[in-house]
Amino acid sequence: MCGIIGIVGNRPVAPRLVDGLKRLEYRGYDSAGIAVIEGGDLKRSRAKGKIVELEAELSRAPIDGLIGIAHTRWATHGKPTVANAHPHISGRVAVVHNGIIENYETLRASFDGARNFESDTDTEVVAHIMDAALSAGMTPKDAFAHTLKQLHGAFALGVIVGDNAGHIYAARRGSPLAIGLGDGENYIGSDAIALAALSSDMVYLEEGDSAIITANSVEIFDENGTAVSRDTTRIDDAAIATDKGPFAHYMLKEVHEQVRTTGQTLSNYADGESVKAPEGLDFTAFDRLTLIACGTASYAGHVAKYWFEQIAQMPCEIDIASEFRYRSPVLSPRGLAMVISQSGETADTLAALRYCKEKGQTTIALVNVMTSTMAREADIAIPIDAGPEIGVASTKAFTSQLMALYALSVLAGKQRGGIDVAAEADLMKAAAAVPALVGKSLLLDAQIKTLAADLAGNRSAFYLGRGPHFPLALEGALKLKEISYIHAEGYAAGELKHGPIALIEDGTPVIVIAPFDELFEKTVSNMQEVLSRGAKVTLITDAKGAKLAGHMAHAVLTVPDMPQTVAPIVLSVPVQLLAYHTALALGTDVDQPRNLAKSVTVE
Repeated sequence: MCGIIGIVGNRPVAPRLVDGLKRLEYRGYDSAGIAVIEGGDLKRSRAKGKIVELEAELSRAPIDGLIGIAHTRWATHGKPTVANAHPHISGRVAVVHNGIIENYETLRASFDGARNFESDTDTEVVAHIMDAALSAGMTPKDAFAHTLKQLHGAFALGVIVGDNAGHIYAARRGSPLAIGLGDGENYIGSDAIALAALSSDMVYLEEGDSAIITANSVEIFDENGTAVSRDTTRIDDAAIATDKGPFAHYMLKEVHEQVRTTGQTLSNYADGESVKAPEGLDFTAFDRLTLIACGTASYAGHVAKYWFEQIAQMPCEIDIASEFRYRSPVLSPRGLAMVISQSGETADTLAALRYCKEKGQTTIALVNVMTSTMAREADIAIPIDAGPEIGVASTKAFTSQLMALYALSVLAGKQRGGIDVAAEADLMKAAAAVPALVGKSLLLDAQIKTLAADLAGNRSAFYLGRGPHFPLALEGALKLKEISYIHAEGYAAGELKHGPIALIEDGTPVIVIAPFDELFEKTVSNMQEVLSRGAKVTLITDAKGAKLAGHMAHAVLTVPDMPQTVAPIVLSVPVQLLAYHTALALGTDVDQPRNLAKSVTVE
């Protein structure tokens, strides 16, 4: 959510600030703006909508300088208007902010009308507090420290002061912020992608840190104001590449990349036909596993629950991170808590991680960004290793999460004695087959495109599955909702007659995910229930399933034959392509769907 970039340097910054904002478009936003110090004065340009609107505004009224901050805003407090767009300015102070200032109303009221607020945002109060402190005679450094002490909530801040042109003031609490190191220039950014064209050397601020950045120096202070040193991380250019290549959308590129990324993920956990353990991970030390995640990552956890219980005979539960700590869960003294997150910065999941640590749980972070807050704070950090995912609707991160969780369930089975060497080899051979199976599934693209044209004419749809394919039904419905804006619901097929079947009528599209397995006949029975009520069924199955039940459905997508243990990974591909082509038929913004953000860093 939201994006920050700042540059303090030795040459004009405005074009590079805008370029950095473009790299942050994947995070989701509804307005954008920049502020620079030009001739000792603050200059600002803002626009509602896409960055192209900001570029038009800058073309009409150019601004530039050697220092500046920029922001893409995803609205929380106040509508997406120019007045609510960042940066916000009060007197000599300009500020950009990711997160939420929870006590902003109290802080705003404390001025008792003495200051003129121009926006509806929580952020503007930050600029007023610091400007008031400067007016009272504080130095910029002291005024910034004073301001931070007033704020409650989660934030990443970038601040410039008009008559202090060589400095950017930055801080993080609950929202990520990185400092990029350059030659005669330094930078701040909400993630490495924002700074990819500027720096390969990153310093990640830790919780409660603040910093003063000049063109030639970086000073970092911990939450107590003590000067500290933080490690520098070298970022591989390939790890932050954001080029779409020959594909029309990032999402389509990332769907196709799954041939490579599923194997790339597996390489972290496989040693031939054996599974290898991440350093420090021994499942025999624990009697229960709790998986915690949000959105698509939570559906990966729901699939993994089947694997951990069936392969490893390990008690496993899955919780939605935004609900987890609020129900005061009872955690086993020998419990293992695993949080799953693409970004490693998801606010609710991070809060759940901290809750588990406070309750004495051993914690694992399964993340795609190994420099993220979750990776740094968990007892054990293990990689998804899918590479950067730019499309807001998760695709390759989801299948890589599944692949990693599958391998970890095999590891748990091996360590806990639930499987023998032969079973381990069979399970790992099944995993090794996934990249090729994904490639074969991509060959369904043309057929899916035709089906999507028909699906696009509907207002709602249902996805059905059983066993580990029930979570995949939930994921399929989520993907369709996210990018096509068609109402969709995923259900366990056996739950139809407990209410949802009342919504089935002539022509209702129902996507049934049912490869031939031990639950196939039961799922087909549920499929017949909706067919008898006029539903228009698309059956996603394998060759045997198509032979047995394909004649009943209106359309059949036949995936390659595969080991059933890995079927949820492979079957993700047609589910993703169906959502993609439906959105394409409707003309929606596939990569940046309305109201959504890639990384949800506020509760």
